[in-house]
Amino acid sequence: MAKKKEKTAKSILTKDSIEFLRNYLNNSSPTGFESSGQKLWLDYVKPYIDDHFVDNYGTAVGVINPKADFKVVIEAHADEISWFVNYITNDGLIYVCRNGGSDHMIAPSKRVNIYGDKGIVKGIFGWPAIHVREAGKEEAPSLKNIFLDCGCTSKKEVEELGVHVGCVITYEDEFMVLNDRYYVGRALDNRAGGFMIAEVARLLKENKMKLPFGLYIVNSVQEEVGLRGAEMITQTIKPNVAIVTDVCHDTQTPMMNKIASGDISCGKGPVVTYGPAVQNNLLKLIIDSATKNKITFQRLAASRSTGTDTDAFAYSTGGVPSALISLPLRYMHTTVESVHKEDVENVIKLIFESLKNIKNNHDFKYIKK
Repeated sequence: MAKKKEKTAKSILTKDSIEFLRNYLNNSSPTGFESSGQKLWLDYVKPYIDDHFVDNYGTAVGVINPKADFKVVIEAHADEISWFVNYITNDGLIYVCRNGGSDHMIAPSKRVNIYGDKGIVKGIFGWPAIHVREAGKEEAPSLKNIFLDCGCTSKKEVEELGVHVGCVITYEDEFMVLNDRYYVGRALDNRAGGFMIAEVARLLKENKMKLPFGLYIVNSVQEEVGLRGAEMITQTIKPNVAIVTDVCHDTQTPMMNKIASGDISCGKGPVVTYGPAVQNNLLKLIIDSATKNKITFQRLAASRSTGTDTDAFAYSTGGVPSALISLPLRYMHTTVESVHKEDVENVIKLIFESLKNIKNNHDFKYIKK
């Protein structure tokens, strides 16, 4: 007897969605220099919103139903880790410092784009050949010894290319799909989040959803250096509720510690976080939305802070009921960050369904009379 072919759920993503994701990930958006990525994001989301604005540091906000008094935020952060030019030697080599949580261990042999005054300058992180390194006494990559080579022989030549101290540097690696299962690239932390909240806006528009509140779709800057963009925008919007999406660690690959980091898998659904910054009544609404709509989810505990923009929203303007829906990700802060395609769709669905359950002037008080 022939086996029945399993039915696969129809994707909620379109060809245009995936093309936007590809372009958005391939574009550089380093912390403090997010403008080109924010323009791409706004151009994509504009057909699905009623209004938009950008604050002084570049956080972009799309608004649906802007005249409503009750304000709900869905949020991700737009910035990616990068490097700064920190010192140029007389021989034309470049030493760097971090912009965000850049990993010195993965730098050697990477190709980079240096954003100089005259445009992009190509460079490489050099490293001595295995043949000349002394066994047992090899230096590990560190901020003291990783360096960039852009083919110059003097400091003057580097400067003539428009490169100087303070120029920002990103890796050259681009988006790919792995085994038709994973989206792979740099900066999925957290432009995957920006993509997902934009898709929520698209679904609301295409399903002709009339929200009883104002929805603020927020793509924040400067998360990688201390949640700064979220900290600023909460003061501007003063929301009543915030649902934040970011990435968390898949712990199924070698050298990951499930005892320390939880038992989280790519492909098993969105991750909801328990922790002091997460408001329990909002968390319950999200879990109820997942259960009702048969969206499989995972759980994670944050012992102190979530380390995401959730913390900035939760502890602002007298306390904003906030929750975190995370996307499991492998190989964080590398050029091969990987997320499961189904998880991306299910985070979008979970945010969409959770919004449907929030009422105008929804009472999220911790203790009700």
